[in-house]
Amino acid sequence: MSFFEWQLQSLAPAEFEVIREFTIDIDRQNRREPDVIVVRGDVVDDPEQTRYPAEAVTLAVEVVSPESVSRDRETKFLKHARAGIAHYWRVENEKGLAVVHAFELEPTTGAYTSVGIFRERMKTSAPFPVDLDLTAIKPRRAGEWSGTHGCGPAPL
Repeated sequence: MSFFEWQLQSLAPAEFEVIREFTIDIDRQNRREPDVIVVRGDVVDDPEQTRYPAEAVTLAVEVVSPESVSRDRETKFLKHARAGIAHYWRVENEKGLAVVHAFELEPTTGAYTSVGIFRERMKTSAPFPVDLDLTAIKPRRAGEWSGTHGCGPAPL
């Protein structure tokens, strides 16, 4: 997760904030805590704030771990789309390498559509220009990413 947090912080335009593991309100019954979110800066105004409304979230990044595969691929995918979050990145471990499945909300259907599966390098223009070297994410040991360039301590 740290890799995406730091990289997105360095690339995000000034009108956005990048936040790690923070609650978003999907609706009255559903709250989610994506691994990394990009929100409009105008909603970040209170240091005591504990959540953001889904409509303020531009990008949600989820790092898949063995215990969250179904939730990240199905449940969160659908709930984030229904909440109107424009971009969703799902990061998976493919033989020890990070693979990013990127989705964008199709406005007429309200469903996500794939905009690419990225291995080694992720270059995209939405939600803002991003060029990431995914090979910089190194597993600490088989099936696990962490450290300064990793995606967090959870096994992937």
